[in-house]
Amino acid sequence: MNRQARVLTGIVLALIGGTMWLLSHMQASQRLGAPGVRLAARSIFDDNGSLVSTNSVDLPERVLNFQSQALPISTNVLLWLPKDTTYGSRHYQAPDGFEMTLSVVLMGSDRTSIHKPEYCLPGQGTSIDKKESRTIHVNEPHAYELPVTCFTVSREVEERGLRGRAQALYVYWFVADDQLTAEHNQRMLWMTRDLVTRGVLQRWAYVSCYSYCPPGQEAATFARMAELIGAAVPRFQLAAGERDRLARNP
Repeated sequence: MNRQARVLTGIVLALIGGTMWLLSHMQASQRLGAPGVRLAARSIFDDNGSLVSTNSVDLPERVLNFQSQALPISTNVLLWLPKDTTYGSRHYQAPDGFEMTLSVVLMGSDRTSIHKPEYCLPGQGTSIDKKESRTIHVNEPHAYELPVTCFTVSREVEERGLRGRAQALYVYWFVADDQLTAEHNQRMLWMTRDLVTRGVLQRWAYVSCYSYCPPGQEAATFARMAELIGAAVPRFQLAAGERDRLARNP
């Protein structure tokens, strides 16, 4: 090995060592941030009926004219995600039959609880056919626009021996202590910033909503979802967006 190669090797090893020291120092000195969603002493179960936790995200039982029931957490999800992950999942139904599932995954000290939706959904056999950035109006604790990402998704289904594709809308966003975003990359950027500048590992929550949507009914389905989401969010979410300027200056 010549002198130049030895110098480069030394530099690389020094950088690796410095990075490892920095990460170790950050991990030792970091503190866990407050969640951006409400928690409750409420039991949650897996799909075999076994108790998962006595603590869950406090999703409301009744919203507007919707009734709901708590949903179990898939055993596959429980095996895949870290043990300190907190969950909440409810299925809402209106008197006219409209249905929507609302789920929350809240990370603990292990940041791998939350994955990029573009990876998770295809891994579950769901195709992402369209992606849109949207907002949903929320009135409490003040008027603001909640940023969300809306996927039009589809997957193969079989009913009475016939195979076909079912379409749905999948709406999601991320929330932490006083932080809201609909973009996974923005969430990662803010999480890194808070770790480096404040030594705080924010407890990000991934909120997702799912409703079946016949082709051609995308606008109507999103409108129904937005109505339910706008009413439900103040009941379980602590973080709120910037006050609507029109509301400030009528």
